[in-house]
Amino acid sequence: MSDIAFGSMSAELIQTPRLVLEPLRIDHATELASALDDHALHEFTGGLPLTASEMTEQFKVRVNERSPDGTEVWLNWVIRYDSQVIGYVQATVTKPVNDVTADIAWVVATPWQGQGFAKEASQAMADWLVRAGVTVLAANIHPRHVASAAVARSLGLAPTEDVVDGERRWCR
Repeated sequence: MSDIAFGSMSAELIQTPRLVLEPLRIDHATELASALDDHALHEFTGGLPLTASEMTEQFKVRVNERSPDGTEVWLNWVIRYDSQVIGYVQATVTKPVNDVTADIAWVVATPWQGQGFAKEASQAMADWLVRAGVTVLAANIHPRHVASAAVARSLGLAPTEDVVDGERRWCR
């Protein structure tokens, strides 16, 4: 991937057989805050569910799709199933030297877990990222988060020896 492609990378609509991944917009905050208003979702990551107002403030920065210094591309999608927002996937893309790396993450609301939605949405995002020129996929996963480890394995990621903030780094 050239520096021009890296610099112009922008989230696009992605569709799977069951899901639509919509590029993040500020007006997604209310739906997403409602879907993710569950303390159980923070068992491994800490923190508390965000209110719609707090999410709106975060999204004002995230929708720019660039870090202030331009070294990171921030790509965020809400996951929609049957027109309902059920979670999100995201990628922070960097180009440290030769490789283009995407640190990816996924969150699916509790009522929708266990149905393969995280795997399907993450796979669609990963495929899109690879087509866009990403050469390394990575995720940081809490050692006890069995479901996220299963999603990572399905994407071809494998655990490394690296630990970041108490989470194991997985790479492909």
